[in-house]
Amino acid sequence: LSWAPSPGLPPDTAAALLASGPDGEMLWLDITHRPGQAPWVRLMGRYLLPPCKQRWHTCAAFLPQEGLLVCGDRRGSLLLFRCSSSLGWAAESTSIVNGGTDPVIKDSSNELEPSCSLHKGSLPLESPLSVLFGLHGKTGVTSVTIHGGYIYSTGRDGVYRQLRLRDQQLEVLQKHRPCKGLQWIEELHFTSDGDLLVLGFHADNFVVWSSRTGENIHCIPCGGGHRSWSYCSSPSTEVFAFIKSGDVMLYHREAEPCEQQVLLESLHGREITCVRRLGAVQVPGRATVNMFVTGSEDTTTCVLVLSENSRAAVPLARLSDHISSVRTLAFAMGPGDEGFGDEGLSALLFSAGGRAQIECYRLLCTGDTAAQSAVACQVMHVASHRLDKHWEKKKNRHKLVKMDPETRYMSLSVVPGTSTKQLPTPWKFLAAACSDGSVRIFGLLEAARKLVLVAESFHHQRCVLKVEAFLHTWAGGERHLLCSAATDGSIAFWDITGPIMDAADALHQAEGEMQPLALEAPLVTVMAHSCGVNSLHIRQTPEGRYLVASGSDDGSIHVCLLEVALGRAEATAGTCLRVLERVCRPCAHAAHVTGIRVLRPDLLLSASVDQRLTLWNRCPGELVPLSTTFFHVPDLAELDCWEVEEAGGELRYYCVLCGQGLEMLCGTASPKPPPQKAPQ
Repeated sequence: LSWAPSPGLPPDTAAALLASGPDGEMLWLDITHRPGQAPWVRLMGRYLLPPCKQRWHTCAAFLPQEGLLVCGDRRGSLLLFRCSSSLGWAAESTSIVNGGTDPVIKDSSNELEPSCSLHKGSLPLESPLSVLFGLHGKTGVTSVTIHGGYIYSTGRDGVYRQLRLRDQQLEVLQKHRPCKGLQWIEELHFTSDGDLLVLGFHADNFVVWSSRTGENIHCIPCGGGHRSWSYCSSPSTEVFAFIKSGDVMLYHREAEPCEQQVLLESLHGREITCVRRLGAVQVPGRATVNMFVTGSEDTTTCVLVLSENSRAAVPLARLSDHISSVRTLAFAMGPGDEGFGDEGLSALLFSAGGRAQIECYRLLCTGDTAAQSAVACQVMHVASHRLDKHWEKKKNRHKLVKMDPETRYMSLSVVPGTSTKQLPTPWKFLAAACSDGSVRIFGLLEAARKLVLVAESFHHQRCVLKVEAFLHTWAGGERHLLCSAATDGSIAFWDITGPIMDAADALHQAEGEMQPLALEAPLVTVMAHSCGVNSLHIRQTPEGRYLVASGSDDGSIHVCLLEVALGRAEATAGTCLRVLERVCRPCAHAAHVTGIRVLRPDLLLSASVDQRLTLWNRCPGELVPLSTTFFHVPDLAELDCWEVEEAGGELRYYCVLCGQGLEMLCGTASPKPPPQKAPQ
């Protein structure tokens, strides 16, 4: 048995009772009670639960506007039914003991039972419209909540999920893990101030966890979750009642004035390892706001708004699918599926890091004047990939050495131009630099939610730190090129056009399954540094050449100018790369250079762990420093830059830095910097 608010009836006098019976049949009964009268019962619908060992429901909620019913069962599945309220019939029960004031449940049920059995045959037995089998594992679904147009489900697998309806089908958008150790989640409470409280049991304690502050608000010893309990809260008081050893226990707490004041809320619990600017969102009546995504050692990814006017960072969504640290992020801009629409800022977000794990999400950010941050962000989880899961599918794996479980993805780069008409299906491809010495290429088919390993190479034979993909186009076609950098200071350049085309054909024929191909040897390798390359950026010049800038552990900066040359028989001769110019600046910084950007062909920006942000002028044969700014973020991990054209046509350069914190800076540069001699 379970209760739910009855659609279309006042909650103080009516409720819906859902009862599971033999053979997986579930009845929906509307119970109406008025003071001094017997309960009035009406059978509204009959539903058939899918076959399983423990065939009964555990929770339910109505979507009255859509005329649908969502329920969870003991097997951990989420089910969607059509409400058959128009076919309901009334079965009144008027059994009240003479001279008494309370209805006698036994007599009332005895009178109701024959009439229900007699008339329920007139109602059809509804089958589910949509089934997400075993969504919360074998331990069951504990609650279903409707809030803000979305469906939220909880289970005893330590996860709560956000879902939406699309064409009368349940679709999972994302899942959340509240905190470590909270495996038994029971309910979700949405507060009036915008906080989401997660109620559950951790060991033998009842826990109330706040998603806004990321900490436990209450921890009450009660003996564990195998008991009846109830929790109610208001701004002035909180009450928790439970049964323990046959006794009814009551925990009551009055609201106390908070003596602690948070001056600045944290974005992450540990160091921020990567940051990317998603773009700008126009908000009616307000200034344009910048959207960012950050990844951290605390295993979470955060989508946030950073306003230049308010100087405040407001988190919009927190993604917690990673089981280890998040090391790198990448974007593929563009509209998604029909359910997300074409308005706002839409992008595919890739995040990767420890335990060889990649997660992919579809983000949609739109202006919302009603929200505190003035932006609404919708997130849908698209696909994920882990190498150890891929290993289990390999043939004859007992003859091979298993992949290192500690493999980390150090860098990601989306291969541009792979959604053109040249490919038979709209696959997107992703390059990854791996700590086990490999460069890997993945293919994503968003419609099927598949992320597949399609090619790899162990050419570097050591940890690959950075990877950057770029597209070379000319009148006769285009070539997909890749640049990778390793811990020995080498930078390799690859032509991955052939493997991508072969992988697209194989995936199209095999319906998304294939064995990884082997990448060909690099076109050229440049020894740019004496040790690891921590930063890498590529920019195309107006002449069609490519500037490749890199920074190293030894504090040096290296810039090389590349030209792509094609043989006479382009299909057979392939691609040839020529290094036209190389410039190196030893000891450009006093510590690791962890961020570098080519702003324009004659202008570079570098950032280092020494907390200096330096602007360089690229002159023939040398790099001349123009200005240096000290920033406040210790242990700099990454740098991202973008430019904005002001009303007068002047370009303004912005950069965001992350490490032990987050900082955004802006500045201008003259069109042609005056040549200067570097200080000795």
